[in-house]
Amino acid sequence: MKSLHSKVLGLFPYFGPNVLGGVQASARIAWSAVTEHSGESATLLSYASGNGTSSANGTASKSTDVAETLIVNSKTKALYEALSRNWPHDLVFVWHLGLLRLLPFFRLSQARVVLMLLGVEAWREQNWLTNKQLEKVDLFLSISDHTWRNFVEFNPEYQGKSHRTVLLGIGTPNKSPTHAPSPVPAAFMLSRLSKGEDYKGHREVINAWPSVLQQTPEAELWIAGDGDLRNDLEQLVAARGLEKKVRFWGQVSEEKKQQLLQDSRCLLMPSRGEGFGLVYLEAMRLGRPCLVSTLDAGREVVNPPEAGLAVDPDNNEELVNAVCRLLTDGAQWQQWSSQARRSYEENYTAQHFQRRLLAALFSEKCVNEPKPSGGVQV
Repeated sequence: MKSLHSKVLGLFPYFGPNVLGGVQASARIAWSAVTEHSGESATLLSYASGNGTSSANGTASKSTDVAETLIVNSKTKALYEALSRNWPHDLVFVWHLGLLRLLPFFRLSQARVVLMLLGVEAWREQNWLTNKQLEKVDLFLSISDHTWRNFVEFNPEYQGKSHRTVLLGIGTPNKSPTHAPSPVPAAFMLSRLSKGEDYKGHREVINAWPSVLQQTPEAELWIAGDGDLRNDLEQLVAARGLEKKVRFWGQVSEEKKQQLLQDSRCLLMPSRGEGFGLVYLEAMRLGRPCLVSTLDAGREVVNPPEAGLAVDPDNNEELVNAVCRLLTDGAQWQQWSSQARRSYEENYTAQHFQRRLLAALFSEKCVNEPKPSGGVQV
């Protein structure tokens, strides 16, 4: 791989080990790849956005053998760090659209700016202040084709800008044989239960469950995650008389999450707003097919009908039939299971993601590796 840049400044949201969320999980993997490539020439400014974690309390600065890390938890401290030194970097890698506003405060000359577009925050018309900084971006990266299409639909002036889709990846292949699911035909939903993210399909799936039970009487719906939406969903379950068939697990440990995925027969997240959807990869890694929607980037990951099915979440009949198919044991389910696991192992490990990212950031040509069937890879 021919290196075009070596001195990298990363502007990232805080992604400490105890911080949950897909943005943070993929940020950890991305920055690990950058530091492995650039070593001591990499500097990270990590914006904690008011997180109360001790490691992000105030401005912490540490130098390691690999890279320098600056952690700040306020805009004032971020600006102080930006203005208090010279930045001899030739590449600025901005992991979130909201952090572009810091760019003018860094004294950078001739630096190439690369911005990662992650999802819904890019799916709107940007204000004039953000647009001023977007004009400085030399290369746009997006985690899915869907994210890029939505961004340019609302911001058509960037249609002709340099862009590459860099599909994400997590973890390493599962070394154990695919675990047989529980005898109970259970479907699993996993996400934050936040009113701000009330687009992931929970309401639609709960409303469809009485019809699912008509076809699959033993079916159970397991919902993991917590947040201010949970009470509303629990009330909906009660109103539908589903208390014995829908179980809320709350916030679960990593070990419990893995167990629930293995015991379930499928993952359901027919969402309207996924820029990618790391949870699909978590399920596919364990050989669990996924239900995605036809309205967002889930199709690029699962590539229906390869590793699951896609539905319009507003079409109740379509949703019910797809859920029942995914809950039914047999040759079709076995095929979905094996294809889901194979797709993950061949395209979506953390190492695959890191290779795609480094190719986009540091080489003139893309690395030569197989293209994921579910989307466009650099």
